[in-house]
Formats: sequence, C-alpha cells, structure tokens
Amino acid sequence: MSNIGIGILSAFIVVPLARRSKPNKWYSHGLSVLVLAGAVTLLGALVIRSFLVQPFSIPAGNMQPTLMEGDHLFASKLAYGYSRHSVPFGLMPIQGRIFGKEPERGDIVVFKSPQDLSIDYVKRAVGLPGEKIQMTGGVLHINDVPVLLEEIGPYTAIETGGNSAGLQRETLPNGVSYEVINLTDGSLGDDTRPFTVPAGHYFMLGDNRDNSLDSRFSIGTVPYENLVGRAVRLFWNSRGIDYSARQSLSGASTRD
Repeated sequence: MSNIGIGILSAFIVVPLARRSKPNKWYSHGLSVLVLAGAVTLLGALVIRSFLVQPFSIPAGNMQPTLMEGDHLFASKLAYGYSRHSVPFGLMPIQGRIFGKEPERGDIVVFKSPQDLSIDYVKRAVGLPGEKIQMTGGVLHINDVPVLLEEIGPYTAIETGGNSAGLQRETLPNGVSYEVINLTDGSLGDDTRPFTVPAGHYFMLGDNRDNSLDSRFSIGTVPYENLVGRAVRLFWNSRGIDYSARQSLSGASTRD
C-alpha cells in the first residue's frame, strides 16, 4: 500500500476516535475544585457559627453605654454549652444543656426571649437562681443589699436627642463594675416589686436602665436553656460610631 493510501486509511480511523475521546478541558477540573472549596468553606462557617462563635447586631440603645445602636458583636457559644435554643436547625433536640457552664454575675448574655424564641436579646445577668432582686430608688438590690452605685457625671444620650442624662458606675458583689445610664429619676423601672429568681433562671437588666425591656417587665426571668452565648467582642458599628474603646466586652465587666 502506498504512503498516500496509508494516510487516507489512517485519517478514516483516527479522526472518528478523536471526536469520541476529546481530552478534558483544564477548566473543568478547576471548576470542580472551586465547588469543593466553596462547599468546605460553607460547612466550616456553619460549624463555627453553630458551635463556636456567632455574630449578633444591636438594633437599639438599651445596653448603652456598653453597647451602642448599630454595634455588631461576637458571642461565644462555648461559654454556656449547648441547648436546643443555642444551636440552629434543631441540631440539639434535647432538654436542658450539655457541656454547660452557668453564667457569672455581670456577664453580657445573648438569649432567646421566653415569650418568642425567634427574638434574641442582649442584656446583663445580675441575678442568679434563688436570689431576691429588687430596684429601689434606681438602685439594684440583691438579697436586700444595695449594690454600689456611684455618680460619674453627665452623659449625652443619643435617644434623647442630645439631652444630658446621668452616667453612673455600678459594682456588683463579685467585683464586676460597669457604667449605666440614668435618663430620669422616678421612672417605672426605678422602683419594682421584689422578684425571686427561680431555680435554673437568671435575672437580666439593660445598662440603659430607663430604656430597657428586661426582667423587670414582660421578659421576666430567663431559663438557662434559653441562653445562646456570652458577648465577647465588638467588631463593627454600622452607624459609624467609634467602638475602639469598647471593643473587648470582657473589659465591660472587669473585676477590679
């Protein structure tokens, strides 16, 4: 057979085979890698958010001056362990908590509203199980003993349109000290009936005492299993308010 004949025969054999067995494009492998990397990243983010830390935003000023409207913070899920309310998607279908540690007095706590589990609140834990809590003349009393409340000076409260309020320093029995706001004397929350904190519950207050819906009112005491996490650090403010001096929330409850 001539060289021309061999060439023609080879063409009839090789060309159809080449059409059936095209090499994989390089970018098909790259796309697979990107999809896998994206899936791993999403899974990692879900694990971190569910079991380690979760971001929360502050929509109002009821924790001023510690937390300002527009603040965004990280809450530690490890702090109080896990319950069916602290882990999303019903991944923990149990009663109570596992790996749980009870909050310390003065912790800034993220919790689910006892009345509506779709609502998250951020307040300060001031009353522990079995204690008697009462506000008298704007002063917090724990087991009939007033906590130390010192006047610091005026405070320009954002929600009052720039009007001056009173800035005070409150020190709890365990030495946790932080600033609170007194917008006005004689408000509804300044004088309350005595509350006895049930077993497995906590009494929560906002640092902006005259502008906070908390355990003095409809929220009531908060069950242990409703706790989501402990606020640990600010990382952004969506309104451009400086948070550099308030960044570490452990500093907001320093034991002096």
